[in-house]
Amino acid sequence: MKIVHTESSMGWGGQEMRILAEAEGMRQRGHEIVLALSSGSELAKHARQKGFVVHTAGFKKKSLFSTVGKLLLLFKKERVDLINTHSSLDAWIAGIAAKLSKKRVIRTRHLSTPIRGGLNGFILYNKLADFVVSTSSVVLPLLQEKARLNPSRMQCIATGVNPKIADTVQDITIFRRALGLSPTDILVGTACVLRSWKGIPDLLKAADLLRNHQRIKWILIGGGYLERYLVMIREMKLKNVICMGHLESPYTAMSSLDIFMLLSVAHEGISQATLQAAFLKRPLITTSVGGLPEVCIHGSTGLRVPSSSPEAVAQAVLKMAEDRVLRERLGENAKMLVEQKYTITHTLDQMETVYQKLLLS
Repeated sequence: MKIVHTESSMGWGGQEMRILAEAEGMRQRGHEIVLALSSGSELAKHARQKGFVVHTAGFKKKSLFSTVGKLLLLFKKERVDLINTHSSLDAWIAGIAAKLSKKRVIRTRHLSTPIRGGLNGFILYNKLADFVVSTSSVVLPLLQEKARLNPSRMQCIATGVNPKIADTVQDITIFRRALGLSPTDILVGTACVLRSWKGIPDLLKAADLLRNHQRIKWILIGGGYLERYLVMIREMKLKNVICMGHLESPYTAMSSLDIFMLLSVAHEGISQATLQAAFLKRPLITTSVGGLPEVCIHGSTGLRVPSSSPEAVAQAVLKMAEDRVLRERLGENAKMLVEQKYTITHTLDQMETVYQKLLLS
């Protein structure tokens, strides 16, 4: 199969990582992958580094007609079989071009943000897409309600973990020692692009509540709006919080955690970072937003807390910090869950089945 992925986003986060990971996996399975991306985007840079053919397009409302024309030529020249769209703007523009080209379209919806109802949702998901893939099952009933999409035309396919991340983990003892931690310290933290909805203020407030528990240390792993939270840390005079910033390979840092948390307050699908932490046997603390409960199963793989509740976060951390056996049990169960349902092989198998089904229909 020859598949074109379109993406209008300029940033680099879980959504863009999913597109690239899927593209690499499908290429290894013998499929040909082409990408049509916004000029200057982070995904375009990473995709070129991986050796993919990248075409740039003006995914903007003001250039709708010229971009549709450009994509029509691209689909014809490349003799594509399928188009996979990913964000709202490219879903509209590439969806129109695909329909004019009589090509089949898969829309992958990565976030759990609200879906606009009425004519907008109906056209975007019913008319400009032949099949919709979500990264969290919580989105499926929303598609059925707001876009009047038949359940036979949608499926949840989470972004699976590549087990090879374990091969990149280096000496955890050395890493923790470099942070100034003692063997008895409990390291609690998150790894994500530090966006507004990731619940970082709640993490910092929980750290403040537990500042007198000197064994408990906190760490932020990731870029994004880090400076905003550095200001908060300084204003709150938190001496127990470490900021790592962006790490190209964060898996040693994640493996060094005693507890992994993601306290998202909105938008979250099935978080890749949470799945990765689970695969690395880290016990989880998350909110119930989006797809997080599908991985953080309360009492089995982790503990769930209400959104925007630093007090509940602090209580959950204390409970885990004081019970090593609990942490180990939750971590073992978390890895088992990922191995059973959420590896990259699971993702590629399911996506390949969807592609083949559409191509033959």
